[in-house]
Amino acid sequence: MKKSLSALLGAALLLGTFSTAANADVKRGQKAYLKKCKRCHGNGTKGAAMKTQKEWADAFADDAALFKAWHKDDAKAMQYINSSRFKKDAPNLKDFLYEYGSDSGNVPSCG
Repeated sequence: MKKSLSALLGAALLLGTFSTAANADVKRGQKAYLKKCKRCHGNGTKGAAMKTQKEWADAFADDAALFKAWHKDDAKAMQYINSSRFKKDAPNLKDFLYEYGSDSGNVPSCG
């Protein structure tokens, strides 16, 4: 019984390590923000602080439906948002904006 429990815990720990490595990346999100969003929304500190962490999480839910709605009248933003590049950037962008949301107490180091 103890051996199987140890094996199970070991497998869970290993799986957790791999799943963390596969998660989105805040630094990549910051780079995407600086490249695609800064022009309209200001530096990363200002942009991320536009919303709370919950608001950022909600914005990217349901295939970023709310995020898309916020930008619907901006043709250039929508061109990016409807691109394959955004599909790749979105998880990282979400993590960056969430990490530095107005209620997080965190401030990005650059940008």
